[in-house]
Amino acid sequence: MPPLDFEGHKLDHVADLKSPQCRNCDIVREIAFCADLSQDEVKRLATVRCHAALPASYTIFREGDVVDHVYSISNGAVKLYKLLSDGRRQIIGFLFSGDIFGLGTHDGYCYTAETITPTHLCRFTHRKLDSLLEEIPRLERRMFSMAVKDLVAAQEQMLLLGRKTAKEKVATFLIQLSLRAEKAGMPTSSVALPMSRADIADYLGLTIETVSRTFTQLKRDNYIGLPASGHCVLNDWRALKDLAEGA
Repeated sequence: MPPLDFEGHKLDHVADLKSPQCRNCDIVREIAFCADLSQDEVKRLATVRCHAALPASYTIFREGDVVDHVYSISNGAVKLYKLLSDGRRQIIGFLFSGDIFGLGTHDGYCYTAETITPTHLCRFTHRKLDSLLEEIPRLERRMFSMAVKDLVAAQEQMLLLGRKTAKEKVATFLIQLSLRAEKAGMPTSSVALPMSRADIADYLGLTIETVSRTFTQLKRDNYIGLPASGHCVLNDWRALKDLAEGA
């Protein structure tokens, strides 16, 4: 599927809203791209925003594409991945409401971004966004802090891939999702798993079979419950965290 033309009307699900009010981010305001901005600053930011509702499994941009835009997720989920020279895929991150992505270099985006579920995005052109940084210093500080967060996440991913067992990796993954839910003001004992087992495997550097077997083991040992597809209950959060840390 070709990249989406946000500004056009070729697809029915595309809408250029440019509303002065954010319509989907309220429940994650504290972790959203525009966190800490005043109402007037949010309205100013909205003047350079384009909004779109995308279907699941939609390629937003591909690795190597020209870096023109920054994206903010108002609702939904996105996965970021790189393709290795032999065709294998390494997922480098899962993003949810409040997260931003698309900060790249002049050489192009360094990963491919694809929606996991139906997703609402705000898109900002780099040029227009840059013009606001002097006007809104808090926006520049916010972008810097989120870039630092991405760097920390990359370092944690290196540890996750290199030094942990399969059970420790899956436990770490679930704890990460739980902590992310806590920041969004949601319960830590229950996490959504909108991504497939194949996605989780490509994120953790495991096979699908190993991921499925590990989830079954964690359920059997009562660390977690799996009441429905796409949903996981953390029965013993502390024990799961200890497992994630190799304790």
